[in-house]
Amino acid sequence: MAFYRQLGVIPAKRHTQHRDDDGNLYYEELMGEEGFSSDSSLLYHRYIPSAIVEATKWELGDQSTTPNHPLEPRHLQLHKLFPEATWSETDVVTGRRLILGNPDVRISYVVSAKESPLYRNVVGDEMVYVESGTAEIQTVFGTLMAEPGDYVLLPMATTHRWVPTGDEPLRAYVIEASSHIVPPKRYLSKYGQFLEHAPFCERDLHGPSQLVQVEEENVEVLVKHRTSNGIVGTRYVVPNHPFDVVGWDGCLYPYTFSIHDFEPITGRVHQPPPVHQAFEGNNFVICNFVPRKVDYHPLAVPVPYYHSNVDSDEVMFYCGGDYEARKGSGIGQGSISVHPGGHAHGPQPGAYERSIGVDFFDELAVMVDTFRPLELGEGALACEDPSYASSWNRNR
Repeated sequence: MAFYRQLGVIPAKRHTQHRDDDGNLYYEELMGEEGFSSDSSLLYHRYIPSAIVEATKWELGDQSTTPNHPLEPRHLQLHKLFPEATWSETDVVTGRRLILGNPDVRISYVVSAKESPLYRNVVGDEMVYVESGTAEIQTVFGTLMAEPGDYVLLPMATTHRWVPTGDEPLRAYVIEASSHIVPPKRYLSKYGQFLEHAPFCERDLHGPSQLVQVEEENVEVLVKHRTSNGIVGTRYVVPNHPFDVVGWDGCLYPYTFSIHDFEPITGRVHQPPPVHQAFEGNNFVICNFVPRKVDYHPLAVPVPYYHSNVDSDEVMFYCGGDYEARKGSGIGQGSISVHPGGHAHGPQPGAYERSIGVDFFDELAVMVDTFRPLELGEGALACEDPSYASSWNRNR
């Protein structure tokens, strides 16, 4: 998405000398996607960004997954995963528990009151949804502030750390891609500007507000990366703190986007899930279900019709309001429903009938649809409601 930003001090022309007041050269770093063929930014460092003192293995948490076999819909109760006693010792990076995953995307959850280590993910972009709590996200591009309802987009290889703020712990729903995460192409012009029919626009994206300057030596940075055997971790020690950037410009940078700034698209009859789409990655999409007026045809049935996800698994994270279609299922705040491809699903018994005549839904949910089957992580197995699969088995 070609939306240019600039922060700090940069030279008048790229790839030319840039010096401090004492005549010392700054070191220019190109951070770009798809080789040299897509969006990029130029960052200017006080120290050489390639320097490392030491590299050792960083053992990630349990990344194992279990196939959804036999094929069942699932209800996962994420709030059960992190007792209050663990919050002060858990950080957003190392404390994540894997919920669902496939080769394209991994979904984790964490509740944290502790500052994270410095970290960068070089497997793909991360999209973190803040369910509750607030945080300052310090990055090489500068500082972002996040509050409930915010998505935080962190481009691949962005060095950053999470600093929870306020009295409430940070509850974070983490979507890690093996690709880049971008707005849907149908909402962008051929030059990358949001079009008039898009449900949000550039004004809703909030980039870094100010640079972070830290003078420190022999600093640890955790790096998540790929090998031929899968995703692994490395712990670097670098001679100077990565937050040494004096300026940058370009079209690649982290940003926040509030789900409350998503403008819902509605119609006379029930609209299909693609109208709720906000972002996409390789083989998956991210959608927002927000408070909205619903179908206004005189014979409309506002809740979703029953549907079989022939080509995809559907994951719904319920993060606010009252989700009309799931009443009676036990699903509530902090729940995830997993409706796998090959299983016809839809409203719980009674919801279809109750919705007739309703003109407004007060609901908030983040949906991820994947086009390869998802497997269950250790976090999912630890918080599953085993009764959900039979919750439609009620007579009229």
